[in-house]
Amino acid sequence: MYPVTLTGKRLTLREFTDDDINAVLAIYGNPVVTEHLSFEPRTREQVAVTLQSVTTAARVEPRTEYSLAAALPETGEVIGFARLAVDTQHPGQSSGQLGFALRTDTWGQGLGEETVTLLLRLGFEQLGLHRLWGARSPVNDVSGRLMNKLAMIEEGTIRHHLRIRGAWRDSIVHSILEDEWRATQAG
Repeated sequence: MYPVTLTGKRLTLREFTDDDINAVLAIYGNPVVTEHLSFEPRTREQVAVTLQSVTTAARVEPRTEYSLAAALPETGEVIGFARLAVDTQHPGQSSGQLGFALRTDTWGQGLGEETVTLLLRLGFEQLGLHRLWGARSPVNDVSGRLMNKLAMIEEGTIRHHLRIRGAWRDSIVHSILEDEWRATQAG
């Protein structure tokens, strides 16, 4: 499915373009933003490689990577990076992993919730997936509260899941099933 555009109340998810490099650098190059992510701050060159990779992956058939720019609809300004990756290791299992990062000056405004909600819509309503999940740093309580608010159940801890900044880090997994998502939309 290409191109993807999803519009919420205050946010639009759209395909990335090469022109988004500075906006993504403001997110992925920021040590405060990447503190809880699975990688260290990225350079401009690394961000350029990331954008090239995601724009190429967007046109692969069947598409399994949905890396999308989170933009303000009124200005088109990119303030976040949203991602849904369909599980390809277990074909037919119909699951996907969610992730997102927002620019720090947009934190605390409900845009993270809207970003994840749009990713859930993409996964369940457009891709027909059965299960969506996300992993967070154990100390990222804000992300934990957000996933709980969106009815994503905390499943448990993956011990020493990632090696970041020279140390092992656990990840806490949250998930939501299609019928649980539909129940939240009906109410």
